[in-house]
Formats: sequence, structure tokens, C-alpha cells
Amino acid sequence: MTDTPRPSLLRGMLFTVATRWVDRLIGLASTLILARLLLPDDFGVIAMAALAVGLADVLLDMGVHVALIQNPRATQEHYNSAWTLRLLQNSAAALLIFFCSGLIADYFVDQRIEPVLQVLALAMFLTGLENIGVIKFQKDLDFQSEFYFRLFRRLIGFSVTMLLAWYMQSYWAMVFGTLAGRSSGIVLSYLMHPMRPRLSTRKMREIFAVSQWMLIGNLGGYTEDNLHRILVGRWNNTSTMGEYSLADDIAAMPTTELLAPINRALFPAFVAAAHDPQELKRLYLVAQSAQNLLALPAAIGLLIVADELVQVLLGPAWLGVAPFLQVLALVHAGAALIASSQYMLIVLGRIRWNVLISWMLALLFVAAAFTVIAQAPATDIAWTRFAISAGVAIVLSFTLLLLAFPALRWSDLLRTFYRPVLAGAVMALVLLWLQSALALPVLFVLLIKCTAGALLYVFCILALWLLAGRPAGGEAFIMQRLLPAWHRLNRKT
Repeated sequence: MTDTPRPSLLRGMLFTVATRWVDRLIGLASTLILARLLLPDDFGVIAMAALAVGLADVLLDMGVHVALIQNPRATQEHYNSAWTLRLLQNSAAALLIFFCSGLIADYFVDQRIEPVLQVLALAMFLTGLENIGVIKFQKDLDFQSEFYFRLFRRLIGFSVTMLLAWYMQSYWAMVFGTLAGRSSGIVLSYLMHPMRPRLSTRKMREIFAVSQWMLIGNLGGYTEDNLHRILVGRWNNTSTMGEYSLADDIAAMPTTELLAPINRALFPAFVAAAHDPQELKRLYLVAQSAQNLLALPAAIGLLIVADELVQVLLGPAWLGVAPFLQVLALVHAGAALIASSQYMLIVLGRIRWNVLISWMLALLFVAAAFTVIAQAPATDIAWTRFAISAGVAIVLSFTLLLLAFPALRWSDLLRTFYRPVLAGAVMALVLLWLQSALALPVLFVLLIKCTAGALLYVFCILALWLLAGRPAGGEAFIMQRLLPAWHRLNRKT
């Protein structure tokens, strides 16, 4: 059996990666421009408000998109009920944010947060009005339409934010930019998809049977992913919160932001192959191998070039970002490595096991937060998060996956890891030597380290793969895609 996924899946993966990365590149451009126009204190206000919005959202998130994608016989009534459920969820979340805005501002000891939250509550309500039909883009593997939908929505929000930031020189630019992006999403969703959902409760119980576990799991996942930010905001000043949050966002880009869309494209393929254990195993191992190939060097490289990256991209006002960036790069690499396993557990009908993982990690962090690192500085909070999420999470996720999927063995998983680990170690040693040997302006040091690291890693991976006899996996998948393109290019020239 060939190691290559079917063309529609490959096309979907490419469009999904493009969707996510165009979105994130716009976000990165926005961040870099805003970092020059605003201060860490401004980012801190928005980061604290975003935590409250995220908590209200997850408390009421019914995961209707998963229920619709997982159901191969979803009818219009399912979509109507899902839209109704999501509208109720967003309305309740908006009211919760609005009426609790004062208490949240008191918790973070910053009254600027209260009016920000009241505007963001409106943005939350508007999201619930978006056409539920856009979920069919993913369900039907129509990733091209999804790409354009997300791109146009993002560009509108970006444009409004940049214009207001230049004019206002205030964190309010980000608030009104968010409102503009959410509003444009409503209009675009109805222009780009013909579905016209209506209020209905006929299939709500059926959707809730799946989504209730998503709700519990999302709450655990939110606690795991955001409790560290809540503690940083409570135990540190607003500027530190701004630096920490920006570092967390940047650290996510090379790993989570590249690999999440791959998993998003693979999820429908996993569902389609659920009846064929061998095909499902093959797809999973290709995905896991490709993720390891990308996530490990990205995290190692970001850790080593963090100082130069911050100086070049953000400027002297943001030097405090670098220490956080180094730790959080490792945290996001650990999260990226288990993403496919979590999707697999959903496909195998073990949503509750994902819930168990999320809550175990969250409770471990809670225990550490109020004993070992109580009132600790932000760097200690970040290292504690790394120890739990990148250590316990990986072992626990893979162990539960093996229990749920007997066709998979530890040896299969280990074979996807050892080549990226060895090549990443060689890359790290050389980059550390370069760091002490180079005496050049910071921009040239950054360019040399990035170029040398990428070339060395690719060389080591290819060498190890050839020595191993060119086994199936991420390397084989990538080479099968590159070689035909290389031959076509040679024929044209």
C-alpha cells in the first residue's frame, strides 16, 4: 500500500495549512506593527480581557462543529439545531462577560479591562450569528472555500486594527479590530455558503450527546492552556503579562500553527478510515511522523534564536519576551506532538479519554500553582507548565491511544521520533557553537543561524532516513511530493 494519502486529502492538507499560515502571518504582521505602535502594557490589558472571554466561551462551548463533522448523515435539521445551540451559547457567554466585567477588572487590579470586556461581549454575541453552513467546507473537504472565507475575514479585521492603531495609539485599536473581524465574518459566511439556518431544537439532544463531552474536555483544556496566563496576570504587572502573552503567541507559530491545520484536514480522513484499522494506522503514523519532523526542529531552533529574533522583530521595548519565548517554544512543541493522538481518540469513540487527559494535566498544574510556584515569577510558571504539558501529557496521551487502538504499538511510535530527535540534537549543538563564534550585527547572526540550522537539519534527516533504508513515514511522504515537482521543473527548464 502506498504511503501517499489520496489526492483530495493532500489538497485539503495543503489548503488547510495555507489557511492557517496566511491567517497567522497576517496575525504576525499585525503583532509586529502593533509592537512598534503600542507598549507591553497595552498588550497586557488585551491579554487579560481575552482570558475572561476565552473562559466564558469554553464554559458554554457545546462543540457543535465536532458533532456535525463526526455525523456522516447530518441533515439540515442537524445544522439548524447546531446553529440554535451555538447562538444560545454565544448569547449566554456575552451576557456573562458583560455582567462580570467589573469583577474581572477587580481580579486583575486594572479597571481598564471593564469597558474592554463590555465591547468584546458584543463581539462574542455576533459570532453566534455566523452561518453554520461554513462547517460544511471542512466536512466536505472544500478547503479552498474555507481558505477564502478565513482570509477575507482576517484581512478586514487586520485593516481596521492597523488604521485605528496608527490613529489612536491605544489598545482600543485591537478591541475595535476584533469587533470588525467578527462582524465581517457574519456577512461573508452568508455570502459564501447558500445554507440559511433557522431556529430549531429537533436534533439538539442528539448533538448534545456528543458535545457534552466536548464541553467538559474543553473546560479542562482551557484550564490547562490558560491557567498559567491567569496566574501571570494576577501575580505580575500588566507589562509582564503583555510580554508573556506575546511570547506565547509567537512560540505557538512554528509548531502548533503549522501542525494544527494538518490535523484539521486529517480529521475527516481519520473518520472515513475508522472501519479499516490498517489504513487508519497508516494515516496516523504518516501524520505523526510528519509532525515530529516539523515540531522538534522548530522548537529547538526558536529556543536558540530567541534573543536575536526579539531584537530584530520587536525592538528594544520587548527584550523581556526572549526568556519566555525559549521556554514556551518547548511547551508548544509538546502540545503539537500529541495533537494527532487526540483526534484519533475522538475517531475511536474515546472522547472521554481526551477529557481525562485535559483534566489530569489541569489538576496537576493547579496543584503545582498553589504549592510549588505560589506567587512565583512568570518564568517559573512557564517552566512548570513545560514539565507538566510536555512531559506527563506526551506519555499519558500515547499510553491511552495504545489502549484504545491495539493495532498500534510503542515501537511504531518510537520509529517516528528517533530520527528527528537525533537530527535536532546535531542542529542544536552546531547552533550553540555558532552563537559563541559569531561576532556580527544581530540581523546577520539571526539569518546565519536560521539558514545553517535549516540546512543542517534537512541534511541529517535525509542521511538518517537513507541509512534506515528509506522507511515509510514523514520523510517518504515529503519526498514523494517533492520528487515529481522536481522532475516537472527540470522538464520545463
